[in-house]
Amino acid sequence: MAQLRTPVQRKKKKQYIAVAMIVAFMCLFGIYSFASKEEDYEKEFHIPLVNEQLVVCYENDMDYRKGPYMTTLPGTMDEASTTQRQQQQSTSSQYPAQSNGTEPMIYFVTPTYPRREQIAEIIRLGQTLMHVPRLHWIVADDTASCSATLNSHINKFGIPYTHLASPMPEVYRLRKNAPRGVANRRAALSWIRTNNRRSGVLYFGDDDNTFDLKLFSEIRYTKKVSMFPVGLIGDYAISTPIVRNGRVEGFFDSWPAKRKWPVDMAGFAVNLEYLALSPNATMPFKAGYEEDEFLKSIGLKLQDIEPKANNCTEILVWHTQTKGSKAPTVRISMDRQKLDKVNLGGLLKRLETMGVNHISDAEGTTAQAIMNGSVKPLSFWFS
Repeated sequence: MAQLRTPVQRKKKKQYIAVAMIVAFMCLFGIYSFASKEEDYEKEFHIPLVNEQLVVCYENDMDYRKGPYMTTLPGTMDEASTTQRQQQQSTSSQYPAQSNGTEPMIYFVTPTYPRREQIAEIIRLGQTLMHVPRLHWIVADDTASCSATLNSHINKFGIPYTHLASPMPEVYRLRKNAPRGVANRRAALSWIRTNNRRSGVLYFGDDDNTFDLKLFSEIRYTKKVSMFPVGLIGDYAISTPIVRNGRVEGFFDSWPAKRKWPVDMAGFAVNLEYLALSPNATMPFKAGYEEDEFLKSIGLKLQDIEPKANNCTEILVWHTQTKGSKAPTVRISMDRQKLDKVNLGGLLKRLETMGVNHISDAEGTTAQAIMNGSVKPLSFWFS
Protein backbone atom coordinates (compact mmCIF):
# COMPACT_ATOMS: atom_id res chain seq x y z
CA MET A 1 0.00 0.00 0.00
CA ALA A 2 1.41 3.37 -1.08
CA GLN A 3 2.32 5.81 1.61
CA LEU A 4 0.20 8.92 1.92
CA ARG A 5 2.15 12.11 1.22
CA THR A 6 2.32 14.63 3.97
CA PRO A 7 1.28 18.24 3.31
CA VAL A 8 4.96 19.22 3.24
CA GLN A 9 5.72 16.61 0.57
CA ARG A 10 2.74 17.72 -1.51
CA LYS A 11 3.93 21.33 -1.27
CA LYS A 12 7.44 20.38 -2.40
CA LYS A 13 6.00 18.42 -5.34
CA LYS A 14 4.04 21.46 -6.45
CA GLN A 15 7.18 23.55 -6.18
CA TYR A 16 9.13 21.05 -8.32
CA ILE A 17 6.36 21.07 -10.92
CA ALA A 18 6.29 24.87 -10.93
CA VAL A 19 10.07 25.07 -11.35
CA ALA A 20 9.96 22.50 -14.15
CA MET A 21 7.23 24.46 -15.91
CA ILE A 22 9.24 27.68 -15.60
CA VAL A 23 12.37 26.00 -16.97
CA ALA A 24 10.38 24.50 -19.84
CA PHE A 25 8.81 27.89 -20.58
CA MET A 26 12.21 29.58 -20.58
CA CYS A 27 13.60 26.97 -22.95
CA LEU A 28 10.66 27.37 -25.31
CA PHE A 29 10.95 31.15 -25.11
CA GLY A 30 14.66 30.95 -25.87
CA ILE A 31 14.05 28.75 -28.89
CA TYR A 32 11.31 31.11 -30.09
CA SER A 33 13.51 34.16 -29.60
CA PHE A 34 16.37 32.56 -31.49
CA ALA A 35 14.05 31.61 -34.33
CA SER A 36 12.60 35.11 -34.35
CA LYS A 37 16.06 36.61 -34.51
CA GLU A 38 16.90 34.34 -37.40
CA GLU A 39 13.71 35.43 -39.16
CA ASP A 40 14.47 39.08 -38.40
CA TYR A 41 17.97 38.59 -39.75
CA GLU A 42 16.58 37.16 -42.96
CA LYS A 43 14.05 39.98 -43.21
CA GLU A 44 16.67 42.62 -42.54
CA PHE A 45 19.52 41.28 -44.62
CA HIS A 46 17.82 39.37 -47.41
CA ILE A 47 18.65 41.25 -50.58
CA PRO A 48 16.88 40.71 -53.88
CA LEU A 49 18.95 40.36 -57.01
CA VAL A 50 17.43 43.57 -58.34
CA ASN A 51 17.92 46.71 -56.30
CA GLU A 52 14.78 48.35 -54.88
CA GLN A 53 15.28 51.39 -57.11
CA LEU A 54 17.75 51.28 -59.95
CA VAL A 55 17.88 53.65 -62.88
CA VAL A 56 20.54 53.26 -65.56
CA CYS A 57 21.24 56.90 -66.36
CA TYR A 58 23.88 56.42 -69.04
CA GLU A 59 26.14 53.68 -70.38
CA ASN A 60 29.26 54.02 -72.49
CA ASP A 61 31.46 51.04 -73.37
CA MET A 62 33.75 53.01 -75.67
CA ASP A 63 37.15 54.19 -74.50
CA TYR A 64 37.85 57.72 -75.74
CA ARG A 65 40.83 58.50 -73.57
CA LYS A 66 43.31 58.51 -76.43
CA GLY A 67 41.57 61.42 -78.13
CA PRO A 68 42.25 65.06 -77.29
CA TYR A 69 41.24 65.81 -73.73
CA MET A 70 38.02 67.82 -73.69
CA THR A 71 38.35 70.70 -71.22
CA THR A 72 35.12 72.45 -72.17
CA LEU A 73 32.18 71.36 -70.08
CA PRO A 74 28.53 71.89 -70.97
CA GLY A 75 26.39 73.38 -68.23
CA THR A 76 24.15 70.33 -67.90
CA MET A 77 23.50 67.22 -69.95
CA ASP A 78 21.62 64.01 -69.43
CA GLU A 79 23.98 62.17 -71.74
CA ALA A 80 26.76 62.90 -74.18
CA SER A 81 25.63 65.40 -76.80
CA THR A 82 25.46 64.41 -80.46
CA THR A 83 28.33 66.76 -81.31
CA GLN A 84 30.48 65.35 -78.51
CA ARG A 85 29.76 61.77 -79.60
CA GLN A 86 30.76 62.60 -83.17
CA GLN A 87 33.99 64.17 -81.95
CA GLN A 88 34.74 61.16 -79.76
CA GLN A 89 33.99 58.68 -82.55
CA SER A 90 36.17 60.52 -85.04
CA THR A 91 39.11 60.82 -82.65
CA SER A 92 38.87 57.24 -81.38
CA SER A 93 39.68 55.94 -84.86
CA GLN A 94 42.75 58.19 -85.02
CA TYR A 95 44.15 57.08 -81.68
CA PRO A 96 44.47 53.31 -81.11
CA ALA A 97 43.58 51.81 -77.75
CA GLN A 98 46.34 51.89 -75.18
CA SER A 99 46.17 48.16 -74.47
CA ASN A 100 45.71 45.27 -76.86
CA GLY A 101 42.37 44.38 -75.30
CA THR A 102 43.51 41.08 -73.82
CA GLU A 103 43.96 42.26 -70.24
CA PRO A 104 41.10 41.48 -67.84
CA MET A 105 38.67 44.37 -67.43
CA ILE A 106 38.48 46.05 -64.03
CA TYR A 107 34.95 47.03 -62.99
CA PHE A 108 35.58 49.87 -60.59
CA VAL A 109 32.46 50.52 -58.50
CA THR A 110 32.15 53.93 -56.88
CA PRO A 111 29.22 54.69 -54.59
CA THR A 112 28.57 58.41 -54.27
CA TYR A 113 25.91 60.74 -52.93
CA PRO A 114 24.89 64.38 -53.48
CA ARG A 115 26.84 66.75 -51.26
CA ARG A 116 28.98 69.83 -51.47
CA GLU A 117 32.18 67.90 -52.17
CA GLN A 118 30.76 65.32 -54.61
CA ILE A 119 31.92 66.79 -57.91
CA ALA A 120 35.36 67.66 -56.54
CA GLU A 121 35.78 64.05 -55.36
CA ILE A 122 34.66 62.65 -58.72
CA ILE A 123 37.08 64.91 -60.61
CA ARG A 124 40.00 63.87 -58.42
CA LEU A 125 39.19 60.16 -58.73
CA GLY A 126 38.57 60.45 -62.46
CA GLN A 127 42.01 61.99 -62.92
CA THR A 128 43.47 58.80 -61.41
CA LEU A 129 41.30 56.37 -63.35
CA MET A 130 42.17 58.08 -66.65
CA HIS A 131 45.57 56.43 -66.39
CA VAL A 132 44.21 52.89 -65.98
CA PRO A 133 43.63 50.91 -69.20
CA ARG A 134 40.85 48.35 -69.52
CA LEU A 135 38.68 49.84 -66.80
CA HIS A 136 34.91 50.29 -66.69
CA TRP A 137 33.80 52.82 -64.10
CA ILE A 138 30.43 52.15 -62.45
CA VAL A 139 29.30 55.26 -60.59
CA ALA A 140 26.19 54.66 -58.48
CA ASP A 141 24.60 57.79 -57.06
CA ASP A 142 22.47 57.76 -53.91
CA THR A 143 19.56 59.59 -55.48
CA ALA A 144 16.28 58.62 -57.12
CA SER A 145 16.90 60.66 -60.28
CA CYS A 146 19.82 61.02 -62.65
CA SER A 147 22.13 63.95 -62.03
CA ALA A 148 22.98 65.65 -65.32
CA THR A 149 25.79 67.57 -63.63
CA LEU A 150 27.40 64.40 -62.26
CA ASN A 151 27.05 62.63 -65.60
CA SER A 152 28.67 65.46 -67.54
CA HIS A 153 31.72 65.35 -65.29
CA ILE A 154 32.07 61.56 -65.52
CA ASN A 155 31.64 61.65 -69.28
CA LYS A 156 34.41 64.17 -69.92
CA PHE A 157 37.14 61.71 -68.82
CA GLY A 158 36.51 59.42 -71.80
CA ILE A 159 36.54 56.36 -69.53
CA PRO A 160 34.05 53.57 -70.31
CA TYR A 161 31.42 54.02 -67.63
CA THR A 162 27.93 53.33 -66.35
CA HIS A 163 26.05 55.95 -64.36
CA LEU A 164 23.38 54.56 -62.03
CA ALA A 165 20.84 56.20 -59.75
CA SER A 166 20.26 53.93 -56.75
CA PRO A 167 18.90 55.60 -53.61
CA MET A 168 19.15 54.08 -50.16
CA PRO A 169 15.71 52.85 -49.02
CA GLU A 170 14.14 55.34 -46.62
CA VAL A 171 13.74 52.71 -43.90
CA TYR A 172 17.54 52.56 -43.62
CA ARG A 173 18.19 56.24 -44.23
CA LEU A 174 16.37 57.10 -41.00
CA ARG A 175 18.70 54.95 -38.88
CA LYS A 176 21.34 56.48 -36.66
CA ASN A 177 24.11 54.53 -38.38
CA ALA A 178 22.81 54.56 -41.93
CA PRO A 179 24.58 51.96 -44.10
CA ARG A 180 25.99 54.32 -46.73
CA GLY A 181 26.89 52.96 -50.12
CA VAL A 182 25.16 49.60 -49.75
CA ALA A 183 22.29 50.36 -52.14
CA ASN A 184 24.83 51.70 -54.62
CA ARG A 185 27.08 48.63 -54.48
CA ARG A 186 24.06 46.35 -54.73
CA ALA A 187 22.94 48.28 -57.78
CA ALA A 188 26.35 47.73 -59.36
CA LEU A 189 26.16 43.99 -58.61
CA SER A 190 22.72 43.90 -60.20
CA TRP A 191 24.01 45.71 -63.30
CA ILE A 192 26.93 43.28 -63.62
CA ARG A 193 24.61 40.28 -63.41
CA THR A 194 21.98 41.76 -65.71
CA ASN A 195 24.62 42.49 -68.34
CA ASN A 196 26.24 39.07 -67.85
CA ARG A 197 29.68 40.49 -67.13
CA ARG A 198 31.56 37.34 -66.12
CA SER A 199 35.04 38.19 -67.26
CA GLY A 200 37.18 40.62 -65.34
CA VAL A 201 37.61 41.82 -61.78
CA LEU A 202 35.28 43.66 -59.41
CA TYR A 203 36.63 46.35 -57.10
CA PHE A 204 34.82 48.75 -54.76
CA GLY A 205 36.52 52.16 -54.69
CA ASP A 206 35.00 55.06 -52.77
CA ASP A 207 35.10 58.51 -54.30
CA ASP A 208 37.23 59.96 -51.49
CA ASN A 209 39.90 57.24 -51.31
CA THR A 210 43.45 57.58 -52.68
CA PHE A 211 44.79 54.93 -55.07
CA ASP A 212 48.32 54.08 -56.17
CA LEU A 213 48.29 53.21 -59.88
CA LYS A 214 50.21 50.03 -59.05
CA LEU A 215 47.07 48.73 -57.34
CA PHE A 216 45.29 48.22 -60.65
CA SER A 217 48.02 46.11 -62.23
CA GLU A 218 48.05 43.99 -59.06
CA ILE A 219 44.31 43.28 -58.84
CA ARG A 220 43.74 42.87 -62.59
CA TYR A 221 44.78 39.20 -62.55
CA THR A 222 42.89 38.18 -59.42
CA LYS A 223 41.89 34.51 -59.72
CA LYS A 224 39.35 34.36 -56.90
CA VAL A 225 39.75 37.03 -54.21
CA SER A 226 42.82 39.18 -53.70
CA MET A 227 43.51 41.21 -50.56
CA PHE A 228 45.94 43.98 -49.60
CA PRO A 229 46.51 46.61 -46.89
CA VAL A 230 44.44 49.79 -46.63
CA GLY A 231 46.04 52.77 -44.91
CA LEU A 232 44.41 55.25 -42.51
CA ILE A 233 41.96 52.70 -41.08
CA GLY A 234 40.90 52.64 -37.42
CA ASP A 235 43.09 52.90 -34.33
CA TYR A 236 45.98 51.06 -36.00
CA ALA A 237 45.90 53.36 -39.04
CA ILE A 238 46.01 50.19 -41.13
CA SER A 239 43.83 47.20 -41.95
CA THR A 240 45.65 44.28 -43.51
CA PRO A 241 45.81 40.52 -43.86
CA ILE A 242 48.57 38.81 -41.89
CA VAL A 243 50.74 36.90 -44.36
CA ARG A 244 53.33 34.18 -43.76
CA ASN A 245 55.16 32.36 -46.54
CA GLY A 246 52.84 33.88 -49.12
CA ARG A 247 49.63 32.73 -47.44
CA VAL A 248 47.03 34.70 -45.50
CA GLU A 249 46.75 33.37 -41.94
CA GLY A 250 44.76 36.10 -40.20
CA PHE A 251 43.99 39.80 -40.08
CA PHE A 252 45.26 42.93 -38.38
CA ASP A 253 42.40 45.36 -37.75
CA SER A 254 41.50 47.47 -34.72
CA TRP A 255 37.77 46.63 -34.96
CA PRO A 256 37.34 42.84 -34.92
CA ALA A 257 33.61 42.94 -33.98
CA LYS A 258 33.34 39.14 -34.35
CA ARG A 259 33.82 39.51 -38.10
CA LYS A 260 35.15 36.49 -39.97
CA TRP A 261 36.61 38.80 -42.61
CA PRO A 262 37.70 42.01 -40.82
CA VAL A 263 38.74 43.93 -43.93
CA ASP A 264 37.94 47.31 -45.46
CA MET A 265 35.82 47.65 -48.58
CA ALA A 266 38.85 48.97 -50.47
CA GLY A 267 41.01 46.05 -49.33
CA PHE A 268 39.89 43.28 -51.70
CA ALA A 269 39.04 42.50 -55.32
CA VAL A 270 36.90 39.67 -56.69
CA ASN A 271 37.19 37.78 -59.96
CA LEU A 272 33.84 37.93 -61.79
CA GLU A 273 33.94 34.26 -62.80
CA TYR A 274 34.36 33.38 -59.14
CA LEU A 275 31.56 35.80 -58.20
CA ALA A 276 29.25 34.17 -60.74
CA LEU A 277 29.51 30.90 -58.81
CA SER A 278 27.44 32.60 -56.09
CA PRO A 279 24.47 34.12 -57.97
CA ASN A 280 22.85 35.18 -54.69
CA ALA A 281 25.95 36.92 -53.33
CA THR A 282 24.85 40.09 -51.63
CA MET A 283 25.65 42.86 -49.20
CA PRO A 284 23.53 43.61 -46.11
CA PHE A 285 22.19 46.92 -44.91
CA LYS A 286 24.22 46.63 -41.73
CA ALA A 287 26.78 49.35 -41.09
CA GLY A 288 30.23 47.93 -40.43
CA TYR A 289 29.46 44.41 -41.61
CA GLU A 290 29.02 44.95 -45.34
CA GLU A 291 32.42 43.52 -46.29
CA ASP A 292 32.18 40.57 -43.92
CA GLU A 293 28.73 39.48 -45.06
CA PHE A 294 29.53 39.98 -48.74
CA LEU A 295 32.64 37.82 -48.53
CA LYS A 296 30.68 35.19 -46.61
CA SER A 297 28.00 35.23 -49.31
CA ILE A 298 30.53 34.30 -52.01
CA GLY A 299 31.75 31.34 -49.96
CA LEU A 300 35.27 32.67 -49.49
CA LYS A 301 37.80 30.39 -47.81
CA LEU A 302 41.06 31.48 -46.24
CA GLN A 303 43.13 29.40 -48.62
CA ASP A 304 41.48 31.12 -51.60
CA ILE A 305 42.84 34.57 -50.71
CA GLU A 306 45.66 35.92 -52.87
CA PRO A 307 47.82 38.44 -50.97
CA LYS A 308 48.89 41.37 -53.14
CA ALA A 309 51.04 44.47 -52.59
CA ASN A 310 54.27 42.51 -52.15
CA ASN A 311 52.77 40.04 -49.70
CA CYS A 312 50.84 42.86 -48.02
CA THR A 313 53.94 44.87 -47.12
CA GLU A 314 53.00 47.89 -49.25
CA ILE A 315 50.08 50.31 -49.02
CA LEU A 316 48.50 50.90 -52.42
CA VAL A 317 45.18 52.36 -51.26
CA TRP A 318 44.45 54.89 -48.53
CA HIS A 319 41.15 55.46 -46.76
CA THR A 320 41.40 59.23 -47.02
CA GLN A 321 38.25 61.12 -46.10
CA THR A 322 37.29 64.63 -47.09
CA LYS A 323 35.89 66.70 -44.26
CA GLY A 324 32.28 67.42 -45.12
CA SER A 325 30.88 70.91 -44.71
CA LYS A 326 27.42 72.30 -45.20
CA ALA A 327 27.03 74.26 -48.41
CA PRO A 328 27.02 77.97 -47.47
CA THR A 329 24.35 80.42 -48.54
CA VAL A 330 25.68 83.55 -50.22
CA ARG A 331 23.48 86.63 -50.13
CA ILE A 332 23.42 88.66 -53.33
CA SER A 333 20.64 91.22 -53.17
CA MET A 334 21.41 92.92 -56.48
CA ASP A 335 20.09 91.86 -59.88
CA ARG A 336 21.99 88.62 -60.56
CA GLN A 337 21.77 89.09 -64.31
CA LYS A 338 24.23 91.94 -63.95
CA LEU A 339 26.79 89.44 -62.70
CA ASP A 340 26.82 87.89 -66.16
CA LYS A 341 28.77 90.95 -67.30
CA VAL A 342 31.73 89.62 -65.32
CA ASN A 343 32.93 86.08 -64.65
CA LEU A 344 31.00 85.79 -61.38
CA GLY A 345 27.69 85.18 -63.13
CA GLY A 346 28.67 81.91 -64.80
CA LEU A 347 30.99 80.85 -61.99
CA LEU A 348 28.40 81.14 -59.22
CA LYS A 349 25.77 79.40 -61.34
CA ARG A 350 28.13 76.49 -61.90
CA LEU A 351 28.96 76.18 -58.20
CA GLU A 352 25.27 76.23 -57.31
CA THR A 353 24.58 73.52 -59.89
CA MET A 354 27.25 71.37 -58.24
CA GLY A 355 25.72 71.92 -54.81
CA VAL A 356 28.84 73.71 -53.57
CA ASN A 357 26.90 76.78 -52.44
CA HIS A 358 23.47 78.40 -52.57
CA ILE A 359 22.63 81.91 -53.72
CA SER A 360 19.89 83.91 -52.01
CA ASP A 361 18.71 87.51 -52.16
CA ALA A 362 17.38 87.47 -48.60
CA GLU A 363 19.70 85.42 -46.36
CA GLY A 364 23.23 84.15 -45.95
CA THR A 365 26.65 85.78 -45.92
CA THR A 366 26.56 89.06 -47.79
CA ALA A 367 28.73 88.90 -50.89
CA GLN A 368 31.40 91.56 -51.21
CA ALA A 369 34.30 92.29 -53.53
CA ILE A 370 37.83 93.44 -52.75
CA MET A 371 39.77 96.01 -54.75
CA ASN A 372 43.19 97.33 -53.76
CA GLY A 373 42.66 96.00 -50.24
CA SER A 374 39.32 97.77 -49.82
CA VAL A 375 36.03 95.93 -49.44
CA LYS A 376 33.39 97.00 -51.94
CA PRO A 377 29.77 95.93 -52.45
CA LEU A 378 29.23 93.91 -55.61
CA SER A 379 27.12 96.73 -57.02
CA PHE A 380 30.36 98.79 -57.14
CA TRP A 381 31.32 97.08 -60.37
CA PHE A 382 28.10 98.10 -62.06
CA SER A 383 27.60 101.61 -60.75
